[in-house]
Amino acid sequence: MTDSATNHQASPVPAIETIGLGRRYRRGWALRDTSFRLPAGRVCALVGPNGAGKTTLLSLAADLITPTTGTITLSGHRPGSAWARQSTAFLSQHKALYPRFRVHEILRMGEELNPGWHQETAESVVEAGGIPMNARIGTLSGGQSTRVAFALALGKRPQLMLLDEPMADLDPLVRHQMTDLLQAQARQNHATVVMSSHLVSELESACDYLVLVNHGTVRLAGEVDLLLAEHRRVTTMTSDHEHHLRTLDGHDVIATSGGIDRITSLVRTRHALPEHAEHRPPTLEDLVLGYLRAPDAPSLLTASARVVDIEVAA
Repeated sequence: MTDSATNHQASPVPAIETIGLGRRYRRGWALRDTSFRLPAGRVCALVGPNGAGKTTLLSLAADLITPTTGTITLSGHRPGSAWARQSTAFLSQHKALYPRFRVHEILRMGEELNPGWHQETAESVVEAGGIPMNARIGTLSGGQSTRVAFALALGKRPQLMLLDEPMADLDPLVRHQMTDLLQAQARQNHATVVMSSHLVSELESACDYLVLVNHGTVRLAGEVDLLLAEHRRVTTMTSDHEHHLRTLDGHDVIATSGGIDRITSLVRTRHALPEHAEHRPPTLEDLVLGYLRAPDAPSLLTASARVVDIEVAA
């Protein structure tokens, strides 16, 4: 997404930076020793299985919980600061809307609570869903309530949107429409969007940045194009696992799956692949599933996501 890349270049201060960030609950660490940067102006896919640490990371950014270890900053400000309260919007699967309020009353509340409120933006989101302004929140469907919640978030014109699977109750067409709306708002307002979702295939066309979390740590982080370019899906027509791996000698084999007469690996390439091996670029889903299936594979962060590299360069 070219426009997002332009936004990133114009703002050297990262939208999110974590250094040694960790959060521990009674049952153990939900997030541990996490350090990465998300450049401003990106639309970021935050992915990982249930219990991986995604919600914990977003809750720390939204100041709903506090770190056990380390730090997190938003455009150089701590979560909960005056800047963060004014410039950050958080949406989860559980939308905290007042069921007895009417839609227009909810929007009026948004206007009173947010100095930068843009009523036209909020109303356009509601009206695009055919929702009457006089309807009570408690009478709306799950999808309609989600649209009203998005209207509140977008009317605020935030610089950072944190979305913890808020579109899980929407049908595919409406999810696509809301994703398009988020992209348009991000471009218009030079905003950063972090979208947590299990629907990796739907995020591929919407997001230009990826953060993959598993077992409480960041496994992948960086520009989607750069991460994909580092990898190939390589297939050899054999059932001999050792022969297949010899073909890939000198490359980092992330994950391997096999059938009766062929074996396929997700590979982080180090040099040219053998001519006889079939290979193609991976999809985002290929990349994510490969790293989830290989918890011992080395993590990969691109230059823009690595805290140490940027600090040394400065």
